[in-house]
Amino acid sequence: MNNNIKAFKDRIIYQIYPLSFKDSNNDGIGDLNGITESLDYLKELGVGIIWLCPIYKSPMVDNGYDIADYYEINPIFGTMKDFENLIKEADRKDIKVVMDFVVNHTSDQNKWFQEALKNKNSKYRNYYYFMKGKANGEPPNNWNSAFSGPCWELVDKEENIYYLHLFSKEQPDLNYHNEEVIKEVENILKFWLDKGVYGFRCDVINKLYKTSFEDGKKAFFNCGCEHYANQEGNFQVLERFRKDVLDNYDTFLVGETFGITPEIGNEYLRRRCLDMFFEFEHNGKDTYSKVQIIKRKYDPAFVLKQLFKWQKEVDWMSVYLENHDQLRSINRYGDIKKYYLESGKALATLLLTLRGTIFIYQGEELGMLDYRSQRYEEINDCATLTAIKTAKKICPFFSRNFIVKLCNKTVNRDNSRSPFLWNRSINAGFNIGEKPWLKPNEIYKEGINVEDELKDNNSILNYYKKLIKFHNQSDILKFGSVSRLPSNKKIAKFIREYEGKKLLIIVNITKNKIKENLIEYLNKPILFSNYEEHSAKYLKPYEAIIFQID
Repeated sequence: MNNNIKAFKDRIIYQIYPLSFKDSNNDGIGDLNGITESLDYLKELGVGIIWLCPIYKSPMVDNGYDIADYYEINPIFGTMKDFENLIKEADRKDIKVVMDFVVNHTSDQNKWFQEALKNKNSKYRNYYYFMKGKANGEPPNNWNSAFSGPCWELVDKEENIYYLHLFSKEQPDLNYHNEEVIKEVENILKFWLDKGVYGFRCDVINKLYKTSFEDGKKAFFNCGCEHYANQEGNFQVLERFRKDVLDNYDTFLVGETFGITPEIGNEYLRRRCLDMFFEFEHNGKDTYSKVQIIKRKYDPAFVLKQLFKWQKEVDWMSVYLENHDQLRSINRYGDIKKYYLESGKALATLLLTLRGTIFIYQGEELGMLDYRSQRYEEINDCATLTAIKTAKKICPFFSRNFIVKLCNKTVNRDNSRSPFLWNRSINAGFNIGEKPWLKPNEIYKEGINVEDELKDNNSILNYYKKLIKFHNQSDILKFGSVSRLPSNKKIAKFIREYEGKKLLIIVNITKNKIKENLIEYLNKPILFSNYEEHSAKYLKPYEAIIFQID
């Protein structure tokens, strides 16, 4: 690696959902030792950084994104000794570890919040937003929660006092107007950096600072966001973290930043608040914004337009197609019936040739899919359960089963959180028999698992391995410029160039043949493709080609 290049710009990041990755003690829950035991697989895959979703002590209302103690490991995942061993073993294999950092809110079981509830004169009362409701008995304002419903919870009926929670009522928001909160968070950063953590993925990091508590513009979702999203105070808090803590370490921050524009994103980068961030526009049109449980027709032209807009307008991006909050990418953008292998490899080609830090979500490299079905009783995702309840209230004439089917195809995060598929043994090799916290996807019995795919030269996993190896050795892909070429809007046709050397990437992300003149390129070396034969006049469904053109 070039010593002048930060590791997060030189390596591929692999996101791990610890609950679902590997259960080493057969209790039905993935754990830290399971990750440590799997480091050889990750090293052979070619990733250089792993990002762990929250492993802190938590009541798990939102699967760990509700933190009760920032300094303790959740016992379901193991011990601090297990974590330290993971850091040590990962370092031996030259793999860095990134943690999820959730500081917009805590759990309502956090000792700070518990003290705030017990004693209104406690200093911890000012760690959160406790406010008096309106004279008519309504909450302090009309803001709504990201998980639907109001974002205020009544705690003192007699005095009409509420607390703010932009997410579930079990996730009270921290008060960044309070200097003590900022110092607490800086101490948390120092604690984990001193443990050897390389960096942090920052949950909803652009909503920390609430500028005012006036009523928001009426909206079905995110009502009030103009008062708390991307506020100047938010930039200033992150600048403090950088100056007071982060500049003293070799580290980085990547932010989850819903609702930003390229201009705002560049401001986060320019002011060094973040080193990169996740945008959500390219995956934001397969449901209706006001009724997110209703699926819309796949629009490949829109997906590519958004991806390349961000490639063009932002210097360094977090590049991803999947994460723990999204449906599986082949279900969203591919064809699971007729072109499963072709579309899986086409999406891999697109992902691994765009400019920025590449994020691969566990199972994406296997071509894992959404559940074929999931009953109401099997659903774990708290946001989906809330959505079902809300939809039933708004549309009582819909059966619950009908609403569940709608959610399973749109918002049910269990689809991406199901156990990792290691082999064809019981529970897909996730453990040795105890019932997993979520049922494994039955596709593991059909060959979609690590063991079977490693033996199959034509598998999606082996395609990923080869393409990751190429990416890791290619300065063009890691550091080169990107320029989209004129073509059909449903085709990704672009040049990556670095120090005079060029690659041409062409990817059809539809199930249709599309006219495209390839005559001038077919005499050039083809470095990668998901088809053995190519037409000079058209692209086959989900055809992907990487040409060396200079």
